[in-house]
Amino acid sequence: MKTKRRRDIWTVLGLMLLLLFVVFFIYPCIRLLWEAFYTEKTGFTMKAFTKFFSKKYYYSTILNSFKVSAAVMVISLLIGVPFSYFFSFYRLRGRKVLFVLALLCTMSAPFIGAYSWIMLLGRSGVITKLLEGLGIKLGSIYGFGGILLVQSLKLFPLVVIYMNGAFQDIDNSLLEASANLGCTGLKRFFKVIMGLTMPTILAAALIVFMRAFADFGTPALIGEGYKTFPVLIYDSFLSEVGADYNFASAVSVLAIVLTAVVFLVQKFATSRFKFTINSLHPIQKKEARGVKGFLMHAYCYLLIAVALLPQFYIIFDSFRDYKGQVAQDTYSLSNYQNAIRKLLGRSVKNTLVISIIALVVIIIIAVLIAYLVVRRSSGLSHTVDTISMLPYIMPGAVIGIALIIAFNTKYFSLTGTMTIMVIALAIRRMPYTSRSATATMMQIPISTEEAAISLGASKIKTFIKVTVPQMTSGIVSGAILSFVSIITEMSSGIFLYNNSTITLTLSTYNAITLGSYGTASAFATVTTLLTIVCLVLYLVCTRGSEKMSV
Repeated sequence: MKTKRRRDIWTVLGLMLLLLFVVFFIYPCIRLLWEAFYTEKTGFTMKAFTKFFSKKYYYSTILNSFKVSAAVMVISLLIGVPFSYFFSFYRLRGRKVLFVLALLCTMSAPFIGAYSWIMLLGRSGVITKLLEGLGIKLGSIYGFGGILLVQSLKLFPLVVIYMNGAFQDIDNSLLEASANLGCTGLKRFFKVIMGLTMPTILAAALIVFMRAFADFGTPALIGEGYKTFPVLIYDSFLSEVGADYNFASAVSVLAIVLTAVVFLVQKFATSRFKFTINSLHPIQKKEARGVKGFLMHAYCYLLIAVALLPQFYIIFDSFRDYKGQVAQDTYSLSNYQNAIRKLLGRSVKNTLVISIIALVVIIIIAVLIAYLVVRRSSGLSHTVDTISMLPYIMPGAVIGIALIIAFNTKYFSLTGTMTIMVIALAIRRMPYTSRSATATMMQIPISTEEAAISLGASKIKTFIKVTVPQMTSGIVSGAILSFVSIITEMSSGIFLYNNSTITLTLSTYNAITLGSYGTASAFATVTTLLTIVCLVLYLVCTRGSEKMSV
């Protein structure tokens, strides 16, 4: 009876987690679906979907999002895979610095990069004016090309992170065997190395595609006439003539279907490359010497320099004086003073409070899910785990709208509160920590728990005192990645915030849209400093490990 009671504790915990996801994720998704097909005036209707597919202005946004996301995915792979190959197979000078800078590239808010490139290459950009003085005219930074530039430089480090781990898992004896058979150079790279890492390449391609597809801030700022799906969702929901919940919901449902299809296609493609590698003989790094070594160093450092240029410029710009929307050649702290007057203190406070609360929720739930999946594997635990991963493939705008529709009633109103923002962020960013915690849990031998139980400790006490401490490294590394993504989140928050719950990224975006560019740079700089602190913490907690997972 005692054993049965203890087992029931984990069953109860599993049911409680399932209930949480049903209330705060499944129910909002059902309400979103209902809203897409039903209105009080007409009842069940396909009017919103008919409206979408009857006008090229609407359905072209699907093609636009797919075009730019696919292009970003390809470019990110083309520049990220060689970077990772040089990093993993050769002894590059300053490789640790390269690794840290690559991480920093991907840890900033996406739209900040768009804003920075506008300041550099826009119609009145610094580089644009400089080149015009030399008689050189650049093409427009706006539209498809601008989105492609910003998102590719932002997302290629994700490819690097994934591929570093894949390259390090290759057994060197396989490469030696291929060399003995006459397969060397580029032929070996494409036929052997790329073949062995294809599952990871597909995984990296998926995450880049999903991140690019879901991004709202970048196309909103730099897209101009090139409108993407998330921007259409935003415009439909927050229209100047009033919110059209029915149409916004229909577009959101289409976004869910499309991303689900992409995810399933990727899963199918990955299943075609099922094999395991035992890295008994790790890759032996070569010296990067001569002309080849120079070109490798130049490629890696120039790519990082270009990717980081916008962030450095934003910091520089935050100290420039502005007269209206025109930057002056004098410098002061006036932008930070303006930011303080425009809710900088509240934005920092809200960012930290919301992020910390969301992170605590994420850690608790992720640890429980990891334990249930690994140690208490059952239909219930795998159902909870699967549901927790679904937001991973959903645009943030869709989750934001679903929560508003579900919790904007007189009986259960959370709209405009900090609670709804915490819920949205916890749902959106939980996969980072849950995957990391689960991977760590799988590496912990069950014998340590059995030893504690044999000494008289209860299973719950063993879990808290023995298991959780052993999961610390995985929990912390995943939690910090979640924390950074929470700090830089905007696509769901743009629908949920108000003046009392505004965060740093939202304050930055508002300042940009109002034309207060110096103030926006100040907000963006503070956000960047927070992400740098998180990056340092991450590196300390992972002891500078070069093999990471997202």
